[in-house]
Amino acid sequence: MAAERIYIVDDEKTLLKLLELWVGERWGYSVETFSEGKSFLDRFSEPPDLVLLDLMLPDISGVDLLKEIKQRSPEIPVIVLSAQARIEVAIETLKLGASDYFSKPVDFPKLEGAIKNALRLASLTREVERLRENVETRVHFDNIIAQSGEMQEVFKLVNKVKNSDICVLILGESGTGKELIARAIHYNSDRAKGPFVVVNCASIPRDLLESELFGHEKGSFTGAIQRRVGKFEQAIGGTVFLDEIGEMDQSLQAKILRVIQEKTFTRVGGNDTITTNARLISATNRDLREEVKQRNFREDLYFRLSTFPIMLPPLRQRKSDILLLAEHFLKKFREEQGKPKLRFTRKALDLLYRYPWPGNIRELENAIQRGVVLTDGDTLTEQELPVAIQSYAAGEFDAKGRSLFAEDQHGIIPLEKIKEEAIRQALKISEGNIAEAAKQLEIGRATLYRLAEKYKIKI
Repeated sequence: MAAERIYIVDDEKTLLKLLELWVGERWGYSVETFSEGKSFLDRFSEPPDLVLLDLMLPDISGVDLLKEIKQRSPEIPVIVLSAQARIEVAIETLKLGASDYFSKPVDFPKLEGAIKNALRLASLTREVERLRENVETRVHFDNIIAQSGEMQEVFKLVNKVKNSDICVLILGESGTGKELIARAIHYNSDRAKGPFVVVNCASIPRDLLESELFGHEKGSFTGAIQRRVGKFEQAIGGTVFLDEIGEMDQSLQAKILRVIQEKTFTRVGGNDTITTNARLISATNRDLREEVKQRNFREDLYFRLSTFPIMLPPLRQRKSDILLLAEHFLKKFREEQGKPKLRFTRKALDLLYRYPWPGNIRELENAIQRGVVLTDGDTLTEQELPVAIQSYAAGEFDAKGRSLFAEDQHGIIPLEKIKEEAIRQALKISEGNIAEAAKQLEIGRATLYRLAEKYKIKI
């Protein structure tokens, strides 16, 4: 990947050389320097990724030059350098769109951090704009919004299995959208005009679940004052979706196995055999293979249900979908709340992107809804995001969203664990780029390799 290009505009030759040394040779950016505003503007036909701008130039006012940059390319971050260490000057430049302000002499370690942050936020902003421009080209299955490679593989599986009658088992953490995938299979199939019937096995008491699934005859138990048609009967010609099937009692598991094998069942308290052609899709966030080992789940039923498994990746493993989903939920809730101009700030987007989302899409949706309700102005800032997200940004959570100072750890997490999580997070953010990960961790590449081997991290 080519290094980001930075233009440095300053008429102090000594400082210009010093900046060129630090920014170019030490930090690895591609640098071009200018001692006056005119030569910089002539070169601006090939815009950089970031500008370091002195306010006191011999030919053009730095403030005027900042205005010109923002008029031509408002998305390019500009960091102002000035010998005028006055707060009003800093405020004026920030109001005009500067990303940051540094008084001279420049604090180089802080400047490096500011450059990294500005480039990252600019990259996120470009990504959001690209998503807005290409919103019509997104892949949709029912209400699914995704562009990540991981979800494209899921969509391929949906396309392959949609018109088959084999059982599908959808696996994934809570909040990953298992029901949406089940609906996608049904409504993109030749059963689309038939009913799609959902049963949440975890939310219905066990003694009532059998009646819910298969129906009952009048008088079959106390309170059965009339015949009831069950879900498998309602879904004839369509699909039954059994969510959280891992919670089902074993006595019912045997009856589900019969439905799969024979396509027949009887109502509770009844003698008539009812035939159904309903397709069965099931889902769970449990490891059913482990449940089989623990004898909590029938092995024969597991093998019949998992004829065609589909694994949904957690949101933390499909980072490219986070901003897409965030924009979708923002649009949805700002319309509901009557706030049509509401947009994310760059910092809010940065936090949303970096947070690991242990609650997956459901947690993201709830966070955006909360933020939209709390916001009074036209921007949703990091202050309107849930405390968990702000705490993670402050470094109080590990890469999986767990507290680094949980009570069951007596208030302290082992130092080795913090180091391990820091390395995993750096490699994740840098997408496996060893040099970049080492740079972010402020360690040498040899040290990174050694620690990765120690913690059994594949790189």
